[in-house]
Amino acid sequence: MKLVFATHNPKKIEEVQQMLPAPFRLLSLYDIGCTDEIPETGDTLEENAKLKADFVTATYGFDCFSDDTGLHIDALDGAPGVYSARYAGPQKNAADNMDKVLHLLEDIPIRKAQFKTLVHLNFKGSSFVFEGSVHGEITTEKMGSGGFGYDPIFKPDGYAETFGQLSPAIKNHISHRSEAIQKLISFLKNPSF
Repeated sequence: MKLVFATHNPKKIEEVQQMLPAPFRLLSLYDIGCTDEIPETGDTLEENAKLKADFVTATYGFDCFSDDTGLHIDALDGAPGVYSARYAGPQKNAADNMDKVLHLLEDIPIRKAQFKTLVHLNFKGSSFVFEGSVHGEITTEKMGSGGFGYDPIFKPDGYAETFGQLSPAIKNHISHRSEAIQKLISFLKNPSF
């Protein structure tokens, strides 16, 4: 079964494809000829995920899913949250975003945080939402070169390594995106309608 994942991010496609069982094959926005930057103007992760999925369905006619992920840091009152990708500016640069977070937390000893992912699926004329989250803490420096986004500064609870240091297999087993995608996969195997 082919699924459109409403993203231009090849690392997201690769990460999610590794989680999908053999019958599923992901298509990116590039694969369907969509080069548009879909605006994420929502005030919540769910609104942004819905905006992207609805754009693809309305413009290209595909059933698809999209996600939006936010890093919520307790000491920053939940920031960067829905603005995680563009926290340090519209250039959406991961290194700049991490540097900003590390600077803001420089003198803060308690660095608890949560990654949260919302997946919005448009499927056979109906919409569905799946959520995943993982708790952890922000490190004092970048560690590891794996993953993407804030992975090198996020250490999940129960692990000594950051998402940037953990193997893809471990990260894909415990991550916020994995939890939401597993719920999506379970639904697609046995749709409830």
